[in-house]
Amino acid sequence: VQLQACGGGLVQAGDSLRVSCAASGRTASRSSVGWFRQAPGKEREFTAAISWRGGNTYYADSVKGRFTISRDSAKNTVYLQMNSLKPEDTAVYYCAASIRFYDQILTSSTSYDYWGQGTLVTVSS
Repeated sequence: VQLQACGGGLVQAGDSLRVSCAASGRTASRSSVGWFRQAPGKEREFTAAISWRGGNTYYADSVKGRFTISRDSAKNTVYLQMNSLKPEDTAVYYCAASIRFYDQILTSSTSYDYWGQGTLVTVSS
């Protein structure tokens, strides 16, 4: 499985942005997908996750109510819609996929098998 994240950019506080994660590979569609982020000088942290059929989602408290994760199975793409962005949302956003635990919602980075290259989101105040 290969993951390609894109859609990052520079926005102002209060703006919205959508980042995408396109997956390719034979088993790409049968995977649990998560988004993590890493701010400068901080550790990578869980942000959101979605089950392989898209029926279940889970969010970190810091983004709950502002971010929405979704997937288009026909396109093998997972999206992270980010609304009401804050300067503290500034980070490199990474998508990850798990084949081993494809039917679970995963919040630990060690549960994921594949990672995208990351896309930078910068929120100015």
